Amino acid sequence: MGFKCGIVGLPNVGKSTLFNALTQTAAAQAANYPFCTIEPNVGDVAVPDSRLEKLAAIAGSAEIIPTRITFVDIAGLVRGASKGEGLGNQFLATIREVDAIAHVLRCFEDDDVTHVEGRIDPVGDAETVETELMLADLESLERRIVPLEKKAKTGDKDSKEQLALMTKALALLREGKPARLAELTPEERAPYSQLGLMTAKPVLFVCNVDEASAAHGNKYSNAVAEMARRQRAGCVAISARIEEEVAQLAPAERAEFLASLELEEPGLNRLIRAGYALLGLITFFTAGPKEARAWTVVDGARAPQAAGAIHTDFEKGFIRAETIAYDDYVACNGEAGARDAGKFRLEGKDYVVRDGDVMHFRFAN
Repeated sequence: MGFKCGIVGLPNVGKSTLFNALTQTAAAQAANYPFCTIEPNVGDVAVPDSRLEKLAAIAGSAEIIPTRITFVDIAGLVRGASKGEGLGNQFLATIREVDAIAHVLRCFEDDDVTHVEGRIDPVGDAETVETELMLADLESLERRIVPLEKKAKTGDKDSKEQLALMTKALALLREGKPARLAELTPEERAPYSQLGLMTAKPVLFVCNVDEASAAHGNKYSNAVAEMARRQRAGCVAISARIEEEVAQLAPAERAEFLASLELEEPGLNRLIRAGYALLGLITFFTAGPKEARAWTVVDGARAPQAAGAIHTDFEKGFIRAETIAYDDYVACNGEAGARDAGKFRLEGKDYVVRDGDVMHFRFAN
């Protein structure tokens, strides 16, 4: 199951620097973790999770395999992209293929780095990109809704339901608001996402700050954080320049370098985790002598779906899930201790997987 987070932004905001740091970090992980660079602008990186190392130590695992998320460096955007200006068509085509958007915003002042708009205004930059995406979504919906209205008038149930969702999205877009702000019932979420609207995708605003602001942010990143709150979007502040330096340091040197900047960990770790959370994902684990491994499922997934993340045959023949909560696994020093303490559970097909569950599946061949 692959999850893609597209990195977007105006020119000269630090987007490529950030992506390069991500891919360099991933390359450095290659000795311990599976890694692949699919294309020059696609990087598959491990999701940092200290729980995995703890489980491996307890289970005596020979190998550690983290879960992963894919970041896509999307071609830069300029005003008029919705009409094909610059690399607009390429930009829009690529962004439709990702599951979420990491929007890099320039939150630093530097006379040596020209801003395409001639000013430092990250909130304004965000609005420029969002406007282009809204215009493209609006054009797409207005073109598709006319034939759908005709079909709905014939009494076609599917067309009526789709029309109702399109109408919700159109109302927001015509007010200059992104489609992700639509009020949806749980049943409407999946079909709504299938409308293919770019502004319906979850957004993470990445504030690229100067080195001095890496630990606590600045006035620009604070303004972005407030905007993110209003838009129900995520927000993280990091310094792309620092991240690039960290990625090039030997592991033994990184902690000291970060500590000198009042940072507990690389900002990329927070970015990766934020992107993972943005997609509504959780992690469950398997642990044994051979390997300790993290697996990804959507929050709300049931036990058979988790089994299917490992192998489709596990889901088809699902019988039971042997389950231990992460905290119980650690506190009891492994599976045997958890059994003795009564923390080992057998869960059926209706069990909703919790983040951190350590699981083993029983299935029929």
